[in-house]
Amino acid sequence: MSELPSAAGSPRRSDGEATHAAILKAAMQLASVEGLGSLTIGRLARELGISKSGVFAHFRSKQRLQQETIAAAEAIFTHEVVEPALAAPEGRARVEALCASYLSYVERGVFPGGCFFAQLLAEFDGPSGGIHDQVVIGQRGWMGLVKELIATAQHRGELDADIEADQLAFELYAHLELANYLSTLYRDTSLLDRGRRAVASTLTAASPRGMRASEEPSA
Repeated sequence: MSELPSAAGSPRRSDGEATHAAILKAAMQLASVEGLGSLTIGRLARELGISKSGVFAHFRSKQRLQQETIAAAEAIFTHEVVEPALAAPEGRARVEALCASYLSYVERGVFPGGCFFAQLLAEFDGPSGGIHDQVVIGQRGWMGLVKELIATAQHRGELDADIEADQLAFELYAHLELANYLSTLYRDTSLLDRGRRAVASTLTAASPRGMRASEEPSA
C-alpha cells in the first residue's frame, strides 16, 4: 500500500507526526466500536482534548479521515495477523498460523470492538461509494491470501487437492468471523476456542485421506 501524502499535499512536519498518529489511534478505536461513519472532526477533537481546527488541519475532510483510518488499521492488521502467519513454514502450517494469529489478534483486544474489518464490512456492505469500494478491495485481498495459502498446501500434498480452495477459504473465514462476532458480543474470549476447534476440524476434514486418519482421535 502506498503511503498517503499529507492533506495539504506536502510532507507533514515532524512535530505534527505524533499528533497525527494520536488522532488516527483514537479514530481506529472509536471506529472499531461505533463504526467508521461515527467519526467526525469534532468528536475526535473532544476525545483528544484538542481544537477542531487542529484535527481539521491534518485531514481536511471526513472522507480523508476515514481513508487514513482504514489504511492505519490495515497496517496494524498486517503486523498482528499476516506477518506472524507468513513467518510459519510454507504449507498447511501457514494456513493454521494465519487462523491462529487472527484469533489471537481478537483475543488480545488489539481493537476494542473486535476485528476492525469485521465492523467495517458490516457497516459498508450495503452503501455504495468510495469507502465501500475500498472495503471490497481489502476483503478480496484478505480472501485471496487465504486461498493462496490453501493452494500452496494442496500443492505440497498437505491438503486434499480435490477440494475447491475458494470453498475451504470461505469455511475457514466463516469460523473466524463468527468467533470474532460472538466473543465480542458476549464479552467472552473463551468463545474463540470454538473458532479454533472449528478451524482444526475443517482442516482435518480437508486433509488427504492418509493424513486425516492419523489426525483423528482414536476411539
